[in-house]
Amino acid sequence: MNRRLAAITSLVLLAASVVLAVVVGVQRFPRGLTVLACVVLALCAAWWALVHRGALRFAAAAAAGVLLVGAVLLVVLEGRVLEDVLILAGLVLSIAAARTVFTLHTRLPVAAAPKRAVLFYNPKSGGGKAERFEVAREARARGVEPIELHLGDDLATLVRDAIANGADAVGVAGGDGTQAIVAAIASERGLPYVCVPAGTRNHFALDLGVDRDDVVGALDAFTKGGERLVDLAEVNGRVFVNNVSLGVYAEAVQRQGYRDAKLRTIAETMPTVLGPGGDALDLRFSGADGREQKTSAVVLVSNDPYRLGRALASGTRPRLDAGVLGITVLQAGAARNGDKRVQQWSAPSFEVSSDGPVAAGIDGEALKLDPPLRFRTRPQALRVRIAPQHPGASPSANMPESPWGAIRAVARIATHGSS
Repeated sequence: MNRRLAAITSLVLLAASVVLAVVVGVQRFPRGLTVLACVVLALCAAWWALVHRGALRFAAAAAAGVLLVGAVLLVVLEGRVLEDVLILAGLVLSIAAARTVFTLHTRLPVAAAPKRAVLFYNPKSGGGKAERFEVAREARARGVEPIELHLGDDLATLVRDAIANGADAVGVAGGDGTQAIVAAIASERGLPYVCVPAGTRNHFALDLGVDRDDVVGALDAFTKGGERLVDLAEVNGRVFVNNVSLGVYAEAVQRQGYRDAKLRTIAETMPTVLGPGGDALDLRFSGADGREQKTSAVVLVSNDPYRLGRALASGTRPRLDAGVLGITVLQAGAARNGDKRVQQWSAPSFEVSSDGPVAAGIDGEALKLDPPLRFRTRPQALRVRIAPQHPGASPSANMPESPWGAIRAVARIATHGSS
């Protein structure tokens, strides 16, 4: 589907869904408002359950469940479920078409193929993706030497040994923590790096513009890929490719049983940090205005800023070459001294102090760091090669920041054929 056709499709579906929603709302008045109120109250009750303990938590969770069930029953008793399904389906399909409108396929400068490329792969990562897609065999077919990682291997040593033996390009098929180790050494030696999305979530691959659903195709980056320069970031000298989380998530990943029950462990951690008296964590830093602040909830420092809280492409980074850190802070309890509960800004460096070791989730890996935590960006430090059939850019690279901005851009493309 070309961009103009996708834009027209998106607008038609959006208009049809809105008109149908208005007609249904008028016909159901005032019951439609009751359904909306139930949903809003259910969300408030669910949040209350997350940040409290004991009887209050169970009462709030039960209330949220009752309110959601009530909303569903009101819709069902009205006898017009089909109309609600059509409205929802129209909105979902409209957003899908809008995503097609803003999807980029960047043509990167083609780089000369390496003489001796090496791929490190973790056969267990991502539920065994490397084995399932026969990454080792596919790498050999492209003239790339595969090296399997085993439990207890020192990956950094293996990578440096391979380079000492003549490797002039390195890649890795594994999770983001593994990607960071190889990327750091490739950057240190000035060698091209290839990211093969064989982890569980592959966030770095997504923002690089690597197709996460094409594990084997990512290997083409070695032989005929285009090359781009992207940023890395570090905390106390340790390189990360995505982010470092301090606070709720970082405390949760330190707990025994996190790997087996992630959601439950995070839920059990939240009351300690976000609930009443949740000041157990001591994180001090200077905010965007230079004033000293303190939080015990969440500090997220990312390698380039994330798009957070947006309707489209939320949770991705539009750029990986902006040369700054993205900093997001969530305050616990009531905001102090007029500070906003959620703050976002960017800076080339950032420092967090504390009175003791700080729990950190670095690209999803649990660590304890000695304060102060010194973060800094390393602009355009990494030469990345990406397969020519892959996008080569983040899904949010061309995405407007607001829904209204997206609608206007789609309308322009629908009427004029260009943004």
